[in-house]
Amino acid sequence: MLGKRCGRKLEKYTPDYVVFDLETTGISPMQDDIIELSAVKVRGGQAVDEFSQLVNPFRPIPRQASMVNGITDGMVADAPPLDAVFGAFLDFIGDHILVGHNIHTFDMKFLYRAAEAFYGRTLDNDYIDTLPLSRRCLPDLSRHRLTDLAKHYHIPAEGAHRALNDCHMNRMVFEELGKELRCGAGGTLRLCPRCGQTLKQRNGRYGAFWGCSGFPACRYTES
Repeated sequence: MLGKRCGRKLEKYTPDYVVFDLETTGISPMQDDIIELSAVKVRGGQAVDEFSQLVNPFRPIPRQASMVNGITDGMVADAPPLDAVFGAFLDFIGDHILVGHNIHTFDMKFLYRAAEAFYGRTLDNDYIDTLPLSRRCLPDLSRHRLTDLAKHYHIPAEGAHRALNDCHMNRMVFEELGKELRCGAGGTLRLCPRCGQTLKQRNGRYGAFWGCSGFPACRYTES
């Protein structure tokens, strides 16, 4: 929900979350606009509800963007503006952990910008980005795009690059990554016994040690 500080980036599995995705007019979180906003609510690893809405950006959608997501000016001509949609999206996600692919450097910035513009506050939901998580769980995979992960796990990728379809694909990918975490990903990952996030090898004054990726909220370490 709305708060004074941005939520924390987590590296863990949780069975209850909201996976979300945006389609936009371009790749700049500061200059481009949202044209589709979708989310899927998950309980116990299963989808239980969904939210999806096209958004009118009141500007032409660049051809390059339409070629990627298939959304055209005509499709959003009668859609509501973002300020009429964002409140319903916030109600849908509540205070749940958010999950998405490449959201740390992209999607979350669009949400923070909208929250600041419409409410003068930021979004304080903690979130899990499946892109860096997949890189840690599957270091031998050559590429870690959402479609690459879907192919790796034999998950259907039809309809990719439309927000709601990507949400459902991302949910299935995150569930598979959760299995990797619980099984130790072939011994390459270690989990924090306090909070369940991944441990990272760090270098300190007295040499290398394992530290929780949730630092500073979790300060667990081991030699």
